[in-house]
Amino acid sequence: MRPSTTRASHAPGSLPQQQQQPPSATLLARLADKKKEFEAVDALGRAAALFRRRLDGLADDCEAMAEAGIVHGQVLAQWPQMFHILNMFAAARESSSVAATDGAWVDTDAAVPPGGRLVRVPIDELQLADIK
Repeated sequence: MRPSTTRASHAPGSLPQQQQQPPSATLLARLADKKKEFEAVDALGRAAALFRRRLDGLADDCEAMAEAGIVHGQVLAQWPQMFHILNMFAAARESSSVAATDGAWVDTDAAVPPGGRLVRVPIDELQLADIK
């Protein structure tokens, strides 16, 4: 049989504290570079997250402006109808003043087509009725 010989293990961390060598300057420099790189990547991630939040806010603002543009277009589309109604009102007013100057009162309701008379709608009463 062979005499037993003891062999030292070469696995990392298996050496006793007294036998471990301090890390070399190149390893420390490399570790510092890796730390800087990690911090830079982390800062880049934070900046990208902030940029994304700002872009999301900008997208929300653009959607609100698009919806406002649709409403604006709907309001502008109603102007020709509004001028038509005002012209009908002016024509009805002229015809009623002509009827009054003849000395005899003439019923002008027969001359106005259905739906051609302006009517005041009490909005406050309608809103109160909707609430109830």
